[in-house]
Order: sequence, then C-alpha cells, then structure tokens
Amino acid sequence: MPLNHQNLSDEELIVHYQATEDKFAVGELFKRHSLMCFAVCNKYFRNTEKANDAAMAVFEKLFVDLQSHQIKNFKSWLHTVCRNYCLMQLRKPELTVSINDVSEKSGDEFMQLDTFLHQDTKEEKLQELEKAIVWLNDKQRQCIELFYLKKKTYKEISEQTGYTVSDVRSQIQNGKRNLKITLQQKGITFCAALLVWIQHTA
Repeated sequence: MPLNHQNLSDEELIVHYQATEDKFAVGELFKRHSLMCFAVCNKYFRNTEKANDAAMAVFEKLFVDLQSHQIKNFKSWLHTVCRNYCLMQLRKPELTVSINDVSEKSGDEFMQLDTFLHQDTKEEKLQELEKAIVWLNDKQRQCIELFYLKKKTYKEISEQTGYTVSDVRSQIQNGKRNLKITLQQKGITFCAALLVWIQHTA
C-alpha cells in the first residue's frame, strides 16, 4: 500500500525522509508550515516577491538540512531556519531592503497563498504549472522532473543524464526562474504551485 504522507506526524516524516530520501515527505512537511515560513520571510523583507523567493530557497534547503539535523520540533526549527536565512540575505548589501519598501499587496499575497493551498481550484493551478513545464527546454524540464518528482539528487541526475553536477544545478535554477516568470503572468505563486505539484504526484 502506498505511503500516505498526510497521516504521518512531522517527526515521522523527518525520520522517513532521513531513511529513504523521499522528497514527497519534505514537500508534505513544508506544505504544512509554508504559511508560517512565508510570514517570517515577509516580516524581514517586507516585500512579497522577496519573501516568496526566500520561502522557496528555504524549501530547497530542507532537502539537505533535514539529512544532517536531529529535530525534535520541526515548526520551531523551521522558524529559526527562515529567520537565519533572511538575516543572512539582508546582510548582503545588494539585497538590503528599506523599511519603507512595503508592498501594499503583501497581505493579499499571503491570503492568496493560503487560499491556493486549500481551495478546490488547485487542479486548475496544477494544469498551468504542467503547461509551463512543457515550455522549458529539454535539459531544464528533465532536471526539474528528476529532482522534484523522481526524488533524484544532483549526483544521481548527473549520472543518469551525463550532465555535470554543476550543469544539473544550473538547469534546475534556470528552469525554476522560467517557471516563475510564466506562472506570475497567470497570477500564480511558484512556491505554492510546486508544493501542489509534488503533493499531486505523491
């Protein structure tokens, strides 16, 4: 019988991921606490787009960090990870955000993310993401699907495709950037769309 990730506690999902590298477990973990993560990032950046990018970066960090940390309270630990990531980014001069740089849409974006993850129109959003993926070039599409859906590591993707690990990383980053641009034109948040995509294929 297929594993139902939704029936597992946070701690059980972490143990399962550490034993199997099942990326769907990470997707379920982040989905449960994505609103909190976005709220923390938005508190520091006071900018919706930067907060979304930071939340997505934290999500990606989890695939590595969860393998090397013993975590008793995932929500509290994730809150700390989000805070530390934001502080680290804000220390970079080119990313410093003015206290007055507050997006008027921040509240609306937060509600949009909440609605997106729970409403009945997720199938429509999923279709938009899948259509956007089709328009990626072959290397980007292959690497993104192997990483997020097939649960492959950079090294495993490199061995399967013949691309270098550096190229794999680059293809995934560029593919995500292209997906984000395409989805924004449809009014869809990439971070939320990716979570739904992973959950849908679990």
